[in-house]
Amino acid sequence: MSLQLKLRFFGRCAYEPIWQQMRRFTDERSAQTVDELWLLEHEPVFTQGQAGKPEHLLRLRPDIPVVQSDRGGQVTYHGPGQVIAYPLIDLKRRGLSVRALVSRLEDSVVNCLKDYGIQAAAKPEAPGVYVDDKKIASLGLRVRKGYSFHGVAINFAMDLTPFLDINPCGYPDLAMVQVKDLLDPARLPSFESFQRKYAMMLALALGYSEQALVEEAV
Repeated sequence: MSLQLKLRFFGRCAYEPIWQQMRRFTDERSAQTVDELWLLEHEPVFTQGQAGKPEHLLRLRPDIPVVQSDRGGQVTYHGPGQVIAYPLIDLKRRGLSVRALVSRLEDSVVNCLKDYGIQAAAKPEAPGVYVDDKKIASLGLRVRKGYSFHGVAINFAMDLTPFLDINPCGYPDLAMVQVKDLLDPARLPSFESFQRKYAMMLALALGYSEQALVEEAV
């Protein structure tokens, strides 16, 4: 049994190639495959979850494609300045249920934000992380043969206006917020610093030690 976790930092990527790469990784992995955590940001895209309802996409935009994904949940937006974390995990090997994985993802975001003085919380009835009822992080997962892919998106320092063109995660009038708007500019970390801090906190939340983390080139 491998206790390692490979960290891969992809930079800024289009959604569909990364999605297909996650699917291939999941389809081809075995009980001996080392788990991975992918960190990146996406080019602008709206993604619909498996049960996504078209009425939650309020307006089509010629500059932002819509992709029908195989993750759970409804429609959301990804764009530059948003921290994306995709845990590709053997849940049985880690002793995690799907519900436990969701909780670990939410808790890791809450704890990361707390380190910057931001008070956030999860909601049992609405997956994700919120600050004063405004959503700062969205979750969408897929589990196949006991292996997880897709993950969490944290609004860090991005253009939030495309969220006005959708009912985020299927909730009309849900307001979005980001880290940049909650911190004094002098205290705002760089994207890369925040991304790495969150990667470490998520890895620890999933039960890996710092010594188990191996960063690999993409």
